[in-house]
Amino acid sequence: MTVAALAEVEVDYARGRALGPFTLNIRESEIVALVGPSGCGKSTALRLLAGLEQPTCGTVRRSPERGETAVVFQAPTLAPWLSARANVSLPLELGGVRPEEARRRAADALARVGLAGAETARPAQLSGGMAMRVSLARALVTEPRLLLLDEPFAALDEITRRALADDIQKLWQGLQPAIVFVTHNVEEAVYMASRVIVMSNGPGRIVAEVGVEGPLPRPAGFRTTVGFRRTVEAVSKALAEGMAA
Repeated sequence: MTVAALAEVEVDYARGRALGPFTLNIRESEIVALVGPSGCGKSTALRLLAGLEQPTCGTVRRSPERGETAVVFQAPTLAPWLSARANVSLPLELGGVRPEEARRRAADALARVGLAGAETARPAQLSGGMAMRVSLARALVTEPRLLLLDEPFAALDEITRRALADDIQKLWQGLQPAIVFVTHNVEEAVYMASRVIVMSNGPGRIVAEVGVEGPLPRPAGFRTTVGFRRTVEAVSKALAEGMAA
């Protein structure tokens, strides 16, 4: 079943075309990574899928109802005056959930991302990795059908990036939303996704689609397997060709 789709979409800004023509179908419960050079329109495609932007032409189809799509951006975008629990409960309260129930579900979501005991901490008291975990908890607390991640690990160190990649896969295993993950990192894309979409220089178009074999969540040592390395090389080659096009 298709959760969201972009059909021959194009997005034009005053400076010129940013994306397209671009066609992409997202199936229920799959994890798709978008990789491409800076300025190729990866984030634009994500905003279209989120309903935050409309295409200049083409069609966007989204089956999730209101509240069934969640977005995590590169910056945590937490309200600095609210505690971690209050930040996570905010979308529930705005959706009409009773405050007591919203706080309970927020505490459960924080525990799922490894932040039990940090419910009262303010964003300024959190490390970068912890703040991103709060953002993930806020996204997951509504149990979305479609989760959109726009380079959420870009500002984090390598150890934290890897830990969060594993955490997202474990969380996906429980809720099984469709996930679209934007990244510049080829290894991260291959590790996270079952399908990697490679985009050209802007205006972004799809130059390759590479399937990734292997179970999700990834088992220990997956990054050292021959299949993983072979797939990384295939994506890297397609990316180089797309940048030269």
